[in-house]
Amino acid sequence: MSQPADRVAAPPTDDDAPVARRPVGALVLSNLLGGIGVASSVAVGALLVEEVGGTALAGLGQTASVLGAALAAIPLARLAARRGRRLALGIGYALALLGAATVIVAAVVSDLLLLLGGLLLFGVAQATNLQSRYAATDGVAPGKRARVMSVVVWATTVGTVAGPNLSDPGERLGEQFSLPGLAGPYLFSLAGFLLAGLAVLVLYPNHRPVATGPAARPVGALAALRWAAGEPSARVGVTLVAGGHAVMVMVMVMTPLHMQHHGMTLQVVGLVISGHTLGMFAFSPVFGWLTDRLGPVRTSWLGVAVLGISVLLGYVAAGMTGMGMTAVALFLLGLGWSAVTIAGSTMIARIDDVDMRVSLQGAADAGMNYAGAAAAAVAGPILTAGGFYGVNVAGAVVLAVVVVVLVASRPRRPLSTDR
Repeated sequence: MSQPADRVAAPPTDDDAPVARRPVGALVLSNLLGGIGVASSVAVGALLVEEVGGTALAGLGQTASVLGAALAAIPLARLAARRGRRLALGIGYALALLGAATVIVAAVVSDLLLLLGGLLLFGVAQATNLQSRYAATDGVAPGKRARVMSVVVWATTVGTVAGPNLSDPGERLGEQFSLPGLAGPYLFSLAGFLLAGLAVLVLYPNHRPVATGPAARPVGALAALRWAAGEPSARVGVTLVAGGHAVMVMVMVMTPLHMQHHGMTLQVVGLVISGHTLGMFAFSPVFGWLTDRLGPVRTSWLGVAVLGISVLLGYVAAGMTGMGMTAVALFLLGLGWSAVTIAGSTMIARIDDVDMRVSLQGAADAGMNYAGAAAAAVAGPILTAGGFYGVNVAGAVVLAVVVVVLVASRPRRPLSTDR
């Protein structure tokens, strides 16, 4: 991709990789701890909102958290560009820590608006964890960025597996401190976000991932998106990250309802969702390696194909009473999401203009969260109108848009970032 010479950073070399090991280790640790902080309480958020505000408002908890992640993505990226990654990540975890504390206070005083405000700040943790995958690629050779990024994403696996298992102990711990039971898991969130922030502040060296000089200046998110619209690789990267996330969220959030409508227990639902999250994170290093070896475009086509098979199997599972087909479909849904997210994020991380790159990273993450929120909002009415059949058809329609962008954005000449 072409850009003014005075805005181009010196291209990294393979000699940069050993320098990056310590920062990547710090990001893996912070992402692991931050993931535990999120997952330990995410399972009880809707229940806590229901307890304080009633069943009709229970869904607002997840909406507030997703909105918080979306709203924080661009400011955190802008802060990283101006003051460095360490400060941006540290402030992100500090805001999430404040959110967890606010949720606990809101539960004690039974205040719904305060609770939703706390959950809004709590969602900043997700934006911070997402930004850390891009931070891992700073100073790493272009041909190794996907693998390094995927290791940080993989660390989330530990949080998604260990976190939900802390909900019950957290409830008991909260009761020991005379807190409402559902507020207890947020004590683990407090600890997770605090330790994640300390890991970043102590272990991660501060640097600005942007070019310096009189001509270097931060780029606004809208300007970055306008620029990406005219660059095939950047356009595909943004579309993959947002579109793949929308497909995943749309099907995933309605799967528990579909399963319960067919008489399956919460234990069975939990097993299926666990398999789904395993597909999302556990195999990310594989897709990171494939992206660096085959190129992000080829890996993205693989991810799109897996997502396509997933919604097809989900459509078939809609008419079945057993869990087998649904479990396979959800596992593949997570696997496809992992492939397109790693591939799309790598396309953005390989942009040479570092000022533009950091701004687009924030804009892409914001778009990802907004797309997920929109998909979750329309999934309920679609399920009501067309059942689980309709949900998977809607997912296929979103996926078709991604395919159109992929086909239309094929470069006419080979690019170093697209293969």
